[in-house]
Amino acid sequence: MYSEKNLKIHEKYMKECLELAKKGEGFVSPNPIVGSIVLDKEGNVVGRGYHTKYGEAHAEVNALNQAGDKAEGGTIYVSLEPCSHYGKTPPCIDRIIKEKIKTLVVGMTDPNPLVSGKGIQKAKEAGLEVIEGVLTKECEKINEIFIKNITQKQPFISVKTASTIDGKIATSTGSSKWITSESAREEVQRLRNKYDVIITGSNTVIADNPSLTCRQKGYINPIRLVIDSQLRTSPDSKVYNDDRTRTIIAVSEKVDKIKLKFYPEYIDVIKCPLNKNNKIDLEYLSQELYSQKISSFLIEAGGNLNGAFLKHNLIDKVYFFIAPKIIGDFSSKNSFEGFKIENISESTAFTFGEIKNFTPDIMIEGYLK
Repeated sequence: MYSEKNLKIHEKYMKECLELAKKGEGFVSPNPIVGSIVLDKEGNVVGRGYHTKYGEAHAEVNALNQAGDKAEGGTIYVSLEPCSHYGKTPPCIDRIIKEKIKTLVVGMTDPNPLVSGKGIQKAKEAGLEVIEGVLTKECEKINEIFIKNITQKQPFISVKTASTIDGKIATSTGSSKWITSESAREEVQRLRNKYDVIITGSNTVIADNPSLTCRQKGYINPIRLVIDSQLRTSPDSKVYNDDRTRTIIAVSEKVDKIKLKFYPEYIDVIKCPLNKNNKIDLEYLSQELYSQKISSFLIEAGGNLNGAFLKHNLIDKVYFFIAPKIIGDFSSKNSFEGFKIENISESTAFTFGEIKNFTPDIMIEGYLK
């Protein structure tokens, strides 16, 4: 067991690995985001790296490339166990061993049961000192999407809501711009960059005519998907603009083919079965998207669609953006609708995660129990 002094040092560099890893958000899916730091034998930082793009070099390789000959006899920190198998790139653990690294410090083991622990074991067999479990929870948090994908073979689905402190997302007349502040809306842009696809419903497109783009320098637009079973949205809606962003419409499998001809030909169409309520089968749609390697969804919609995803137990996480305002009108719009319960014990329970301030608003992460 390492000393308290060494623990603080390890945590210091692992925190930096986590910050490096976050730079890869939006660019490496369906791979995990990973950061790495290399110290020389004197303890000086000589290399930093992160996984920058899917299919390209992993974090450890980028850090070792920067370190060069100074890596020999040193220490490498990595937020996720180095891979031990051939994929798009050669095994990272082989490169670490080749560079004659003395100590390997790992944040979390690979969640893939087929390879979990094998990179660590290979390092030990090669004579490296291996230190495991440094800031494991934090390392798992930044890769919660990847962990669900790899362990459950399902997409990670989040919902973003912007509401008043009494849970309203719009007045009874539909007025909702803007409930939250500019700083909160900037955070939403960052979230959009993080996810593979933004999903909204036809009601939101008709009411708000959003573009659903990621309007910050250095970020990329995720795929846009509109759930519109009967093609009620206008083909001229902003979300259908040709800005080289992939756009999808999810429609009923029985949709009028003539209606489809009015929509731009560059828009992809997914035909879905309807459930007993004559709505798009969201479980079918989720699996169809996942089969196309679309592994994370951000729902930005009204209460009805949010409620439908919740009702079918498809939500993993909710970002609750809350403004210090009260509407009070019982007929105004709620964040989640479509439920009727008589006993509070029947309500859907969340566990709260991180809380952030976007003055004057707050954002609370909620995880479905």
